[in-house]
Amino acid sequence: MPCKISYLVSIISPTIMDNHERTALKKKLIEYIAKSESEIESFKDMVKPITPENSLGRISRMDAINNKSVAEAALRTKKKKLAQMKIALGKIDDQQFGLCDNCKQPIQQARLIFMPESTKCVRCAAR
Repeated sequence: MPCKISYLVSIISPTIMDNHERTALKKKLIEYIAKSESEIESFKDMVKPITPENSLGRISRMDAINNKSVAEAALRTKKKKLAQMKIALGKIDDQQFGLCDNCKQPIQQARLIFMPESTKCVRCAAR
């Protein structure tokens, strides 16, 4: 049981990343970027204009326009996150990567794993 507890403490408690953790995070970030790029391509297909000559009923056309608006918002969000992840990938080898922009304390490993574009620790992000 002590192994699981020490593992959880190492994930939750903020520490400066070593080279192995940095390499693992870099690999994960590259995977996230590739996945995001493919998702963006699928969203681009969903936001194409709806041509009036398509034989859609009035309700169906309104539904298609609404779906297009939702897809456009999702596309904007994905593009923004992709840009942030690419910036994080460019900075990952910097010794300051993984430190909070506000308090300069290490960002929790779990936060960086799930949100590698994070530039603030949980405490500062909540403010």
